[in-house]
Amino acid sequence: MPSQISMEIREDMREQLLIRSKQDEVPFKSTEQAEEGCSTNDFSSVHGKGGTISNLYSILLARHHHFPKVKTEGMHALPRLALFTSSHSHYSIKKSAAVLGIGTDSVIAVKCDERGKMIPGELESSIMAAKAKAAWGGGLLLSRKHKVKLQGIERASSITWNPHKMMGVPLQCSAILVRQKGLLEACNKQCAEYLFQTDKQYDMSYDTGDKTIQCGRHVDVFKLWLMWKAKGSEGFELQINHCLENAEYLYYKLKNGKEFQLVFQNKPEHSNVCFWYLPIRIRNMSLGPNRDKELHSIAPKIKAKMMENGAAMIGYQPLEDKPNFFRCVFSNPATQKQDVDFLLEEIASLGADL
Repeated sequence: MPSQISMEIREDMREQLLIRSKQDEVPFKSTEQAEEGCSTNDFSSVHGKGGTISNLYSILLARHHHFPKVKTEGMHALPRLALFTSSHSHYSIKKSAAVLGIGTDSVIAVKCDERGKMIPGELESSIMAAKAKAAWGGGLLLSRKHKVKLQGIERASSITWNPHKMMGVPLQCSAILVRQKGLLEACNKQCAEYLFQTDKQYDMSYDTGDKTIQCGRHVDVFKLWLMWKAKGSEGFELQINHCLENAEYLYYKLKNGKEFQLVFQNKPEHSNVCFWYLPIRIRNMSLGPNRDKELHSIAPKIKAKMMENGAAMIGYQPLEDKPNFFRCVFSNPATQKQDVDFLLEEIASLGADL
């Protein structure tokens, strides 16, 4: 019977093969290469337990790159660190800062424009490294039509990529791609002799276990491997394009209707579409705080009715000073335009008397 380690090596080989396939999609550039206009396919990657852990990796690696003494001497060997992030960034950034001893008070949120993009002029000139988070958007790299939206991502130090989102791989399947080869090993390697012997009969570069902060791992990469073999890159491209087509269809339905109002007027760049449902009494109110207060309660009430009848489900949220709105995220390639029509009809039916 094969040992756990030998079985993991087989999965590590699948992982390495998939990493090589991603090298064509993400041609990382070093600082020197960016200036010369060329790229490198020599980067490193591991699969972790979701986007939150991948984001933790990215901050851990950035800290080790600039302050390698932290690995052996701890936080007391460091100056006080600051972490700059988008004001719309995932909450895992603050969670990682707490776990790593940086502290949530040292996380500085940088203002974004209406499209959710960080405003360069708001960034401090002292930021030392860049981190790209493509958990949702990473799938666009597989789309020849939409990959231009991620132009510049090759300059990032690391990228979080969640195939369990836009690519439809079952939870959980997440990767952290790191431009600097060897940084994962330098940061996490502990050389446990009972596992990572140096005199094994196979190429030790396939043994990625010591690059991670875990020991035993689920073979999450196997799900991606099977789907990739079944669909191919072109199959993933078709389903990603379909999801963005659904988002565009919903956008125009909302834009041309009176019962709904778009939160952002421009056409969506990805598969997220944000909107309010406006009951008649809200439509007849003047813009201002009173209207916003009333509108804030509409989405939660409709969501509660949806949960009671079980016909549809959609999330809602506030954003800064904006009242609660519905946030429709397309990631299921089986969703069709008639499903979008049904969703809007259901929302209007449940919210008509509110």
